[in-house]
Amino acid sequence: MTEDDGSDGAGDGPLRSPPEERSVPELLRFGVVNLDKPAGPSSHQLSAWVRDAINDALATLDPNGPGIDGVAHAGTLDPKVTGCLPTLTGTATRAAQVFLEGRKEYVSVLELHDDPPPDLREVIGEFATTVYQKPPRKSAVSRRLRTRTIHELDVLELDGRQALLRIRCESGTYVRKLCHDIGLAAGVGAHMGHLRRTATDPFDDGDLRTLHDLVDALAWATDGDETFLREVVRPAEEALVHLPTVTIAPSAARSVTTGAPVYAPGVIDGPAPASVADASGVNGDDESGGPLVACNTPDGSVVCLGRLVGDPGADAGNVVSLERVLV
Repeated sequence: MTEDDGSDGAGDGPLRSPPEERSVPELLRFGVVNLDKPAGPSSHQLSAWVRDAINDALATLDPNGPGIDGVAHAGTLDPKVTGCLPTLTGTATRAAQVFLEGRKEYVSVLELHDDPPPDLREVIGEFATTVYQKPPRKSAVSRRLRTRTIHELDVLELDGRQALLRIRCESGTYVRKLCHDIGLAAGVGAHMGHLRRTATDPFDDGDLRTLHDLVDALAWATDGDETFLREVVRPAEEALVHLPTVTIAPSAARSVTTGAPVYAPGVIDGPAPASVADASGVNGDDESGGPLVACNTPDGSVVCLGRLVGDPGADAGNVVSLERVLV
């Protein structure tokens, strides 16, 4: 199976090649980089650098093919914040919503404004629950009160008026506001010091790549050595491994590329709806249907994202309601 000319500029068929068989240009047009954001540039600036570096390389590697229009990252990090910023390239930007549904993990320094109370650890532990937050004034989202779940909150170290925190939380949690609220509850006041994101489902800081890694890998690839590039840029399917998977027949996948829903006769395998209601920390039902799932062909190539609305084991009926076609 080959890629659709209209999506990534390679091949004659409507479906992509299996992830492990893609050429370097195909990979760059539908890939993901687990980027280690440095302090200084904004997430937007870093994304622009990634886009430009890839397009410069594609101009040499595949001069007759298209460049990429852009990249999408896993949630904005302030300029001073460092860490895990998974970045989708090219057509894979259509799958960016997966980063809004997974969990995030941070390590932060809590800067107390006075000597900590004896029960500081207990006070902090009380915030491992559902909390109310209002986005800050400079936020890009509407400033309405909302809830966010803090799944885990650990004190890694205490040193004077500083506490090193590990926070596992729902996407969209404002750690700066969390630190402020902890200070109020502790009775001494506090603010957030250094912040580093250590994980964004399904990625963590175990295999981060710097922008320098990407630029070097692209340079070596244009010189004929693609080994390092294939380590830095991974098939975009790796950004979806935390989602439940519905396997569909290639014939059904071709129908999906034209906007058809995923009907039961085209489903080869998939989880029972009840088993994915809260799978792998991914949000369950939303207003448009059931939990988010990825639909793949048997060779592991993703076709679309959608909501599970029926039983994959049924003989008839709609199984997945489409949200994003990825080919």
